[in-house]
Amino acid sequence: FLYKVIPVSTGQSEEREDVFQSVLSQVAEQFTRAFHINELKTEVTNRLVALEKRVEMEGLKVVEIEKCKNDLRKLRDEVTSRGGSRVNCSCKYNFSDDGKKVTPRRDVPTYPKYTLSQETIEALKKPTFDVWHWEHNEMLSCLEFMYHDLGLVKEFNMNPIILKRWLLAIQENYRNNPFHNFRHSFCVSQMMYGMIQLCNLQGKLTLTDLGILMTAAVCHDLDHPGYNNTYQINARTELAVRYNDISPLENHHCAVAFQILSLPECNIFANIDPEAFKKVRQAIITLILATDMARHGEILDGFKQKVDHFDFTNEEHILCLKRVLIKCCDISNEVRPTEVAEPWVDCLLEEYFMQSDREKSEGLPVAPFMDRDKVTKPTAQIGFIKFVLIPMFETVMKLFPQIEEIMVQPLRDSRDHYEELKQLEDSMTEV
Repeated sequence: FLYKVIPVSTGQSEEREDVFQSVLSQVAEQFTRAFHINELKTEVTNRLVALEKRVEMEGLKVVEIEKCKNDLRKLRDEVTSRGGSRVNCSCKYNFSDDGKKVTPRRDVPTYPKYTLSQETIEALKKPTFDVWHWEHNEMLSCLEFMYHDLGLVKEFNMNPIILKRWLLAIQENYRNNPFHNFRHSFCVSQMMYGMIQLCNLQGKLTLTDLGILMTAAVCHDLDHPGYNNTYQINARTELAVRYNDISPLENHHCAVAFQILSLPECNIFANIDPEAFKKVRQAIITLILATDMARHGEILDGFKQKVDHFDFTNEEHILCLKRVLIKCCDISNEVRPTEVAEPWVDCLLEEYFMQSDREKSEGLPVAPFMDRDKVTKPTAQIGFIKFVLIPMFETVMKLFPQIEEIMVQPLRDSRDHYEELKQLEDSMTEV
């Protein structure tokens, strides 16, 4: 092939270069117009700023969000509990739900740190402590303080972060029942802490025993469905079937407690040796099972046989004492001042009425003390205080006389208060 070279003058070359530059500028301008690059940059910047502000605002709203979640859970539980079908009954624990709620839905960073005042610390040690003025995070901080103050964190070599996470998991595995909820768990634990102080149990029991008492109190009603053992057995729920009608609820509370402790991130006993853990586990189970009121007479009689010659070096005597202590704390609301105790009666009756209404709709037996058509606050409380609470606390008083003024006398005053109310009710009925 032959190529012919055509000479190009310098002027022509410059002219072509100018044309090329002009075309490039026009193309760049067209691209800018087409894609609005500058506007896009501005928009992206503005969006980033807006997102940063939103993230900051959301961070400030963690508490509100948690509150909304709790309200939603409460609403869901209420809707479920009002369903007419027994198949969907909220009191039935579903086998497939194992482990569903056990892991905390929020972790330690969103668990605000509270510094307890000296006034609060002193109040925590007394039965007069007002449990109604505290939010969940504040109650968690109080429980955390109790574990540190009693020396349990050091005794069991607990990781403080795991203690926080365990308490969160405990709180989130209590349901929003009118009575058997996390606040009730806190009440029982605070009363246990108060009895430890009042009866000087630090000088009489081992730190391991104190840890068992406190942990059993914290866990004793975990995942309570709001319907008692009688309902579980009569309705033949899955819990009753699972535990062969033997303390189904208390067995379930134990199972959930140790489900939580089986998680490495929640195991406060991870640093004790396996043999020691085995003993702690058995002792906690024994105490939680002792809270079944069907065993009240048996447990109190066992303690009565030992109290007159009680031996703090005898393991069997100590076990009887621990059983009675957790029972006292579990049903101790009437020990508290009237303004603290009375709202709990309303809560308990609300839970009873929910159960009796369901029992009526399902054709199951209804206990008279739960029937809204037959029971009043005075009739509900007088017999319970006279024949259950006072005899039990007076038996404990034989071993610890110091509880008479602070715990037994308030029970007697409460009995008198409700008897006066009963007389007033009777006279109004006559009129």
